[in-house]
Amino acid sequence: MSVETVDHLTQSGVEAQKIPAMQDLDASKLTIELTKSPRKVPELNSAGVWSCKECTDHMLTVTWLEGKGWGTPKIVPYGPLTIMPTASCLHYATQCFEGMKIYRGYDGKLRLFRPDRNCARLVTSSARVSLPIFNPLELEKLLKALMKIDGAKWLPKSEPGNFLYLRPAVIGNGEQLGVSAPPEVLLFVIAVPWPDLSTGWNPSTDKKAPGLKLLASKNDTRAWPGGFGYAKVGANYGPSFVASTEGRKKGYDQILWLFGPDFQVTEAGASNFFIIWTTKEGKKQLITAPLDDKIILDGVTRRSVLELARERFIAGSEYLDSNIKPLEVVERTFTMAEVVEAKNENRIVEAFVSGTAYFITPVSAINFQEEEFSIPMGGGETGYFAGALKTWLMDIKYGNVDHPWGVVVEEG
Repeated sequence: MSVETVDHLTQSGVEAQKIPAMQDLDASKLTIELTKSPRKVPELNSAGVWSCKECTDHMLTVTWLEGKGWGTPKIVPYGPLTIMPTASCLHYATQCFEGMKIYRGYDGKLRLFRPDRNCARLVTSSARVSLPIFNPLELEKLLKALMKIDGAKWLPKSEPGNFLYLRPAVIGNGEQLGVSAPPEVLLFVIAVPWPDLSTGWNPSTDKKAPGLKLLASKNDTRAWPGGFGYAKVGANYGPSFVASTEGRKKGYDQILWLFGPDFQVTEAGASNFFIIWTTKEGKKQLITAPLDDKIILDGVTRRSVLELARERFIAGSEYLDSNIKPLEVVERTFTMAEVVEAKNENRIVEAFVSGTAYFITPVSAINFQEEEFSIPMGGGETGYFAGALKTWLMDIKYGNVDHPWGVVVEEG
C-alpha cells in the first residue's frame, strides 16, 4: 500500500513540503521505565476481558513539536495521559488510530500480523487530518519493543492461541485553540486483552445464535467520495454510534452501511463486507466494495482475504473440496438490489465480514427496507469459504504454518 502524504491532499500540503525536514520518528532513541505496580492479568474470556478496560503494564508515548519534529520514544507504566483542555483532538477531531493484534502461537512464539500494513495506514490517516507523518518502519520497531516487555506476562507460553489488541493512536495536543493544524502531537500505543468477537461469547449475556445480523442503513451515510472513509479517524466512528445503538435495540449486531440513491453496499459496522453468490451465468463470485472512491477502509484482513482467495480458490487448487469450488474474486460497486435479486433467485452462497476486531465472522441475516432475509451459513456455524479463510489466517497468526505475514516478536 502506498503511503499517502499531505502533498496529495491540498495545495497547503504542497507548501508544507517546502518546510525544512524535522526530526523523524527514531526507535533507536527509545527509553524504558518499568512499572513498580504490576497490573493483574484477567482470566480468559472473563468479564474483565469483555469490559475491554484491562490494559497491560506499559504503554508507548512519543511527542511531536512544531519546528522540532518527533521527540524521544518512551515506554512507561500505563496511566493517564496529560493533554491540555485546548488540545486540538478535543475540539477538531485531529486524531486517528489503528487496530491490530499480537498472537501467542502454538509454537510458543509471539507474532504480529502484517504490522507494516497497519503502520503505513496510520501514516495515511495522520496525513488526512493534518497530523505529522513518520517512518512506519520505526513505529513497527517500537511496537515490537513494547511487546518484548509485556508479551511474556500477558500472553504466557502456557496459554497459546490467545492475543492482545494493540491500539496505536495519534492525537493533536497543545495550548493553541485556533482552528489549524496542532502545534503539538502525541503518538501513543496501548495493549488490551480483547475478547474473540468472531467465536467468543460474553459470559454475562445470553448465548446468541452464530452469525451476525445486519440492519441496512436507511438515512445515515458513513462515508462519501472525497471524504475520509478510507482513513481510520475518529470522525468516521462517533457519528455511526447513533445508528448502531438503534440497530442493537432492534436485535441487530451491526449496521450494513449503504451509499447513494441506488443503495450501494459499502461496509458492515467497522468491518469490510463480503458476499459470495452464483451469477446468473452460473459462475461463483466473491464480491466486495472497491477502494477506488475512498469510501471504505483498506482493511488489512480484507486485503489478506482477497490475496488468499485469488491464490487458493482457483481451479486445480489443493484447497478445493466438495464444498469449496473455484470462484472469481471481484472488487466492484454493487447494490442492495443485486443482493435482493440474488436472494430471491437462491443464488447467495454466504456472506461474512472481516476486520481486526471481528476477524472473519459470518453473516446470518440482513434487514433491508423492513424486510429481513436469511443468509446461508454452510454447515450452520459459518460458511464454508469463510471457514476456510479463517482457518488459513489463524494458521499464519498462530504459527501453524510459516508465512511472511506472521512477523515474530523477540521476547525479553
